[in-house]
Amino acid sequence: MADKLLKRLVELINAGPRPELRRAAVLVAGELGNGKEGPLVKALIGTLDTPDSTLAHAALDALGRLRAESALPKLIQVVHQGGPTVEAAARAAGGMGVRGAKAMEKVMTEASPVLRRRIASALAHSGTESAAVASAHALLDEDAGVVETAARSLAGEVPTLREGQRRALANYLIGCLEQKRRPPLPGASVAAMVRVLSALHHPKAEDLFWKCLEPTRPLPVRAAALQSLGSLPPPKSEAKLGRLFECAREREFQIAAPAMMILKQIPASKKSVKQWQKLLEAPDVAVRRFALDRLKDLDDPTVSQSFVAQLKHPDRSLRDEAFNALSRTPRGRLALVSALLDCDSTDECWQLARAESRFAKDLPGSVRPKLFSQACRYRDAEDRRAEPLFFLLREIDADWTHQQIEARGLERRKKKDYPGAVGYLKLLARDPACGEDTRFELACTGLKTSSQDVSPEARGSDPTLAQFSRLLGNPQFEMMGRLKKAKWLDPEDLFYLGFHFAEQNGREKQFGSDVLELLIRRAPKSALAKDAKRKLKSEGSG
Repeated sequence: MADKLLKRLVELINAGPRPELRRAAVLVAGELGNGKEGPLVKALIGTLDTPDSTLAHAALDALGRLRAESALPKLIQVVHQGGPTVEAAARAAGGMGVRGAKAMEKVMTEASPVLRRRIASALAHSGTESAAVASAHALLDEDAGVVETAARSLAGEVPTLREGQRRALANYLIGCLEQKRRPPLPGASVAAMVRVLSALHHPKAEDLFWKCLEPTRPLPVRAAALQSLGSLPPPKSEAKLGRLFECAREREFQIAAPAMMILKQIPASKKSVKQWQKLLEAPDVAVRRFALDRLKDLDDPTVSQSFVAQLKHPDRSLRDEAFNALSRTPRGRLALVSALLDCDSTDECWQLARAESRFAKDLPGSVRPKLFSQACRYRDAEDRRAEPLFFLLREIDADWTHQQIEARGLERRKKKDYPGAVGYLKLLARDPACGEDTRFELACTGLKTSSQDVSPEARGSDPTLAQFSRLLGNPQFEMMGRLKKAKWLDPEDLFYLGFHFAEQNGREKQFGSDVLELLIRRAPKSALAKDAKRKLKSEGSG
């Protein structure tokens, strides 16, 4: 710079008539000056004690541009003092190369944590290789706040770094991560280094990230490594995929979530189905739902069984998704039927039966015998789980189910298991469209299970007699003709039936008389025949 211009700039910097002229002179000095021009550097240093913070910031920026190493002692003093110009002073020192960066490193070892954070952030913005490395040294700080600030600043500056700066920073970080230390680096420091290294996209970084996924590593380190791997192409090696699946099954969601994001790029196949199935045992519901979504289109029996296990999970949304996934495939629907057969409670049975009724017509015919056999076992044991199974059977094929229940009831009646027969026939009588023949069979079988107490109160509450009354209400139904064919009814059954209706009026009274006369014809010499004659005479029918 010409002596005349230098002299004039120094004068304006030292004692310009107006503040804006002093600031303008400082800016010009930073652009045109030289760090070896003593008077200029001295003038710039002199402005650092001014109360005008704008002027002080401009002077610090100019000193950094001039790489005026002679100003380092003053810069160190400014940084030690703290205040609003700390960042500008640290940035200026960092811009002076190795010497300035080392000076700031030394200051950081003596400063408070808050001040160290400010220095680390400023060094990251200094724009030199040595300053970037010096800022990276802050990643080894014992204070987590300093580490976080330095990492955030470095990562943010990576896009603006020159190739040499990026290479120097990456080499330093890789060296720190590969070096075996005693004691090992704190987890916060390693995690921060991984994040910064991820932003640098160094070719050697990927192997380091995979090493950081080892289960013995601290949680923040593994989380940072997974986030870094998420920006890279998905792995193809079985070992690496296995490590990702292990991470996805972790209880800590900050590990499971980034692992799932990587696995999202990998399609589920029959080759990897076992790995995906293990995710259905993960403690986190989100992981299970993720695995369900990936496997829902695989029509595989083992996958279906894994989905069935989700039906017992306390999370309702997971249960719903598992059911929907099972209902998509033939094997899944069969697995749902198996789950229904193995239900532990009536409520669970009803939930599954109602849900499965939506695709009941799509179920193969082979499931009907299994469902019916289990329903009958439940009914015979008076287990309420029989009801939802019969419900689903009717949804599958109502006619077939009716025939099977009726056949089972008649079989029990022929074997003289009258309570069992009544139980099956009642299942049919619940249907308003139940035929009169079935109701007659129920009424006759009910006589066998009735207490046959002839007191008016007992007869008034007997459902068997109510069935006969209902049948008598249909004049088209020929009751006595069918009753005559029911030779398996005993005289006691006929006496009880006739005794009750003989006391009624109209058609019912006539029916009672006919039944008592049938008893007399079948067992003319029995004591009941004599009682029947007396009853007929007392009712005016003899």
